[in-house]
Amino acid sequence: MVKKGRPPVDSSGIMLRLHNDIIKKIDGFRKEEDDLPTRPEMIRRMIRDWIEDKENMK
Repeated sequence: MVKKGRPPVDSSGIMLRLHNDIIKKIDGFRKEEDDLPTRPEMIRRMIRDWIEDKENMK
């Protein structure tokens, strides 16, 4: 029997509230991307890039 639904992923969901001015800035950065990512995807990219920058500073 085939299972239905989302496949398992190695991640955890979080709830995040942001001020509207920060959301507007994120949306501005989204529009600069070639593929127009969703807000959650843009936030993931921004966090990934920030972590990579921090790691490279060591």
